[in-house]
Amino acid sequence: MNLPQIHNVYFIGIGGIGMSALARYFKNIGKNVAGYDKTPTHLTAELEESGIVIHFEDNVSLIDEAFRNKENTLVVITPAVPKQHAEWNYFLDNGFVVKKRAEVLGIITKDTFCFAVAGTHGKTTTSSILGHVLYESGVDMTAFLGGIVENYNSNLIGNGKTVTVVEADEFDRSFLHLHPDIACVTSMDADHLDIYGDKASIEASFIEFANKVADKKQLFVTNGLPIEAVTVGINDDAQFTAKNIRIVDGWYVFDVATPTGELKDIRFGLPGRHNLTNALLALAMAKTYGVSDSDIAKALLSFKGVRRRFSFQIRKPEFVYIDDYAHHPTEINAVHQAVRELYPGKKVLAVFQPHLYSRTRDFADDFAKSLSQFDEILLLDIYPARELPMEGITSEWLLGKIENSNKKLISKEALIPALENSDAPVIVTIGAGDVGEMVPDIRKALEVVKK
Repeated sequence: MNLPQIHNVYFIGIGGIGMSALARYFKNIGKNVAGYDKTPTHLTAELEESGIVIHFEDNVSLIDEAFRNKENTLVVITPAVPKQHAEWNYFLDNGFVVKKRAEVLGIITKDTFCFAVAGTHGKTTTSSILGHVLYESGVDMTAFLGGIVENYNSNLIGNGKTVTVVEADEFDRSFLHLHPDIACVTSMDADHLDIYGDKASIEASFIEFANKVADKKQLFVTNGLPIEAVTVGINDDAQFTAKNIRIVDGWYVFDVATPTGELKDIRFGLPGRHNLTNALLALAMAKTYGVSDSDIAKALLSFKGVRRRFSFQIRKPEFVYIDDYAHHPTEINAVHQAVRELYPGKKVLAVFQPHLYSRTRDFADDFAKSLSQFDEILLLDIYPARELPMEGITSEWLLGKIENSNKKLISKEALIPALENSDAPVIVTIGAGDVGEMVPDIRKALEVVKK
């Protein structure tokens, strides 16, 4: 496929966070971009505001005539699209070039110097920090991200041609399409067992990805992972390690010991030890690439975070509302650690929307354990995403496993009134489903009652 010859790019599932970054990219370089998605969201509204035409009905007749020329049209699909999708089948039956998002990223990044960030947790934040550091340091780069970075209000940073930053997504083994020059692996926990089957298989896939980086001095891992690479850690024997960590006015302030010296008094605003590790991974990759210590420190100081990653919606002395995308027990534990570190002794109410029946089934006991740590739990119904219901796998079943008596199921309709009446000074909404679409309304309601 020759990208310069492509005039039209059509996305099936354009509202996905990774898909929309690609859509923005093609729009920015002058391509004609349009697409389909199942439902309107804040993200599709932002794409429409940029001039991209989107429709929300699977109907071939709604595809604009310009995108029916197979000689100069590329069709990009998300793995979440069902095989019976009418528009997808139209393009397949008529001989169009149809590529997965990961394949297209592989093509774009093949002729660039590519930074790839892999891991079951931390990909989006780490790649966003790295993209911000490189952009602020004047590198000719483009970052394709899985979240909206607050500094740019976008999941695309920059418009450079020579350097790319991408999230290396393990779902469906997508990251094996990439051509990384510098890479990192943040974590290798069991996940996507509907694809991999067991933890050993997912670890093998990460090792296969890591082996794509020939020079192990250009590969970075969180200390303790079973991959030959430069190690990054906190207060340990890693080659890049954070030490002398303290919290000053809500900021992490710390020193970093590196193989070539020490950086002193780095300031970073995202809470939680997991975010400290994410920042260290980005620092290590940027420093190895050649970015100066002072430019790295300046960029870490100015990084504002990623939407739905421990995102403060209301932050007052007497009341706090935080929203987070966490959808795996390890991620929920990280949210809990961060909120307890910032607000010791305060009652914390957690609202959780499970994501996928299969993930809920595979990690039910771990979900129950991680959620039980909060003072109060409100549990929404499972968000199905790409799946059909599974017999016996329900939020009611999960609720029964939570060893905390201050818990209950709640509908989306009843959620805001329940939060308005809560006496908890700290509220956290958690989940990767459509609870994220409710956040603006929740914030608006709580701003009124929590004055």
